[in-house]
Amino acid sequence: MKYLGWERDRRSIVGDYGEPAQPLGGAQVSAMQFDLTGKVALITGSSTGLGKAMALSLGQAGATVANNFANNVARAEKTFAEFQDAGYKGGLFRANVIDETEVNRMVAEVTESLGPIDILIINATPDQPQMPIEEYTWEFYQSMLDFFIKSPYLLTRAVLPHMKSQRWGRIINIGSEVFQRGVPNFTAYCAAKGGQNGFTRSLATELAPWGITVNMISPGWIPVERHEKDPQELKDGYFAGLPAQRWGVPKEVADTVTFFASEEASYISGQNVCVNGAHTVA
Repeated sequence: MKYLGWERDRRSIVGDYGEPAQPLGGAQVSAMQFDLTGKVALITGSSTGLGKAMALSLGQAGATVANNFANNVARAEKTFAEFQDAGYKGGLFRANVIDETEVNRMVAEVTESLGPIDILIINATPDQPQMPIEEYTWEFYQSMLDFFIKSPYLLTRAVLPHMKSQRWGRIINIGSEVFQRGVPNFTAYCAAKGGQNGFTRSLATELAPWGITVNMISPGWIPVERHEKDPQELKDGYFAGLPAQRWGVPKEVADTVTFFASEEASYISGQNVCVNGAHTVA
């Protein structure tokens, strides 16, 4: 199932994803400018939250963006309409990214509709409840491995033939600071994200001879739609430990993604960059 878009007159994006949560020293913060014209990017899980911001940032940089979703059709169509209204080009593609048949179908549809995929951003994620290890089941552990090990494996294999043939490509895994910080009551998610980090590092050395970079971006707690009902005491506790003394915003993660996707990052590979206001240093 696919939804195609088209290019319209571009204009800048402002609002929820265009400004930091607080001014930095009173200075106006502008979008980073990287040129991705002519590149096709696939972003999994891009109908909401960080993925939505990534799509907007890559669209602003000139990429043709394949937006992916799995379940909520109404939300995905609304988000894609915003993407089009901003003047960016791309399409909307529905697929379950842990299912091999659906991944291969989606990649084929993107290739047919928009062109071969040059940039892959692995972002889709399920819910991640925190609980003691005794309360987890292996089925839940398996769901984490499916999203953060199986899905990157399936997606990477599907896009590699084109990247290798042109000797250029960008694979960007979205991780989490929880792996570096060893967050308690989070063993399933932390273990899977740690595995995804290992996958990133090994794949980077394997694909370097083809001019394909593989990196990971690990955000901290960046408030998005799915955090709206989180208890205030949890938010306050996290915020109290932030050296930056402000919340991050989705655009700051998205701009880092755009940098890694750009030609300017061509000699950076196998890295895991935490976008979290120095939280992994504290």
